[in-house]
Amino acid sequence: MRPGAALTIAVAAALAIGAGTARAARGDIVSQTSSNWAGYAVTSSATPTTFTSVSGSWTQPTATCTAGSPAYSAFWVGLGGFSDGAQALEQTGTEVDCAVDGSATYSAWYELVPAAPVKLKLAVQPGDSISAGVSVSGRTVTVRVTDVTRRRAVTKKLKMTAPDLTSAEWIAEAPSACSNFGCRPLPLTNFGTISFTGASATGNGHTGAIGDAAWTATAVTLQGNAGSFFRGRFASASPVADAVPAALSSDGSSFSVAWQEQEGATR
Repeated sequence: MRPGAALTIAVAAALAIGAGTARAARGDIVSQTSSNWAGYAVTSSATPTTFTSVSGSWTQPTATCTAGSPAYSAFWVGLGGFSDGAQALEQTGTEVDCAVDGSATYSAWYELVPAAPVKLKLAVQPGDSISAGVSVSGRTVTVRVTDVTRRRAVTKKLKMTAPDLTSAEWIAEAPSACSNFGCRPLPLTNFGTISFTGASATGNGHTGAIGDAAWTATAVTLQGNAGSFFRGRFASASPVADAVPAALSSDGSSFSVAWQEQEGATR
């Protein structure tokens, strides 16, 4: 994931949030905007919560690529990284990138922020059924990605000095390019619509779906004009596409995210 000696494609670090929050019509779900994330996150509600695992499934989307317009997108589950000023994030998932010649590349990866992302030796193709999970015990982080369609899986047990356990996420993301001068979100691959299913997290020993009453759920919309609120180790930028999460399913464990080109945007 290093396109140049001083440039790193970073899948995520901290969430970019708008100036305020608003209660959504469904239950007590909060709505926020981000420069690079789209999906759902859960955090503590009335009782402080330590999240120790997260899991979810999706079908690897097929990219629509255009020659001359490189683009990038990542789909993942993770722990941490959501709070203002977060310094860590444990995540794993898949990616689809569009090269300048219009070809698409599919891959699997993990990232323990602030370390760089690491590509997994797992072949992924569009239409494959993917299952992923992250769990933490002390300083040990276990990441798992399974290609259910091809009956292949990769599990890694890793060490991390200070994992962030304050949140759990299910996200479609515009990765960022980082150099010594900072980071910026990259153009978001047209992935159409992706559906996350079987979304589950464990916090304080309790396991539940995104919509579980034990914690607070936030619906996050990727919006290019939210760039001025980009924070963490990323600088502001304006991707040429948005990504919008739909409402949760009735059991609170599933949702979709739709890619949307910004009106009047040019690549």
